[in-house]
Parts: sequence; structure tokens; C-alpha cells
Amino acid sequence: MHRLRAFGPRLITLILAMFILIATSVPSADAYQHRRRRHNPEAGKGKAAKRIGVGAAIGAGAGGLIGGRKGAVIGAGAGAGGGAAYHVHKKRSWRRHHRRG
Repeated sequence: MHRLRAFGPRLITLILAMFILIATSVPSADAYQHRRRRHNPEAGKGKAAKRIGVGAAIGAGAGGLIGGRKGAVIGAGAGAGGGAAYHVHKKRSWRRHHRRG
């Protein structure tokens, strides 16, 4: 009994020290949160294909009305180029308006 009484304060101190050590070694809840990158809804292969295709169709229609078959081919090429330029513009515009900072 005498031996247990002398070891009691040391045992309590040891248990408290271990508890504090374990409690401080656990990472906080903030460590588990990851910063997600924003997804650019204006980017993507599907949107690019749609924009380029619509531009090519409009260009082909206008070129066909103006210059026949050859005009349709030239208009489709010009329209596809315009659609690609529009897609790049939309992507950059979204990035410019949604910068991190």
C-alpha cells in the first residue's frame, strides 16, 4: 500500500503527459481540407467542338449562299476559325474574371 501511494503522483503525471502528447499529435480538422481548383465551365473539348462546329456551319451556309460550293468550303474554314477564336476568348474571359487572389 505504501509503495502504491508513493508511485501514484508519478503515475498520474505520466498519464497526463501521454494524454497531452497524443492530443497534440493529432492533426487539426483544417489539415484534412484540400483546396479544390475551380473548374472552368467555359473550357472543355465538348464545348470547343460545339463552338467550332456551329461556326463552321454558319460559315458554310453563308459562303454557300454567296459563292456556291467553293464559297461554302471557304466559309466553313473561316467559320471554324472564328469558332475557335471565340472558344479561346470565352476560356480566357472566365479565367480573368475568376482569378484567385
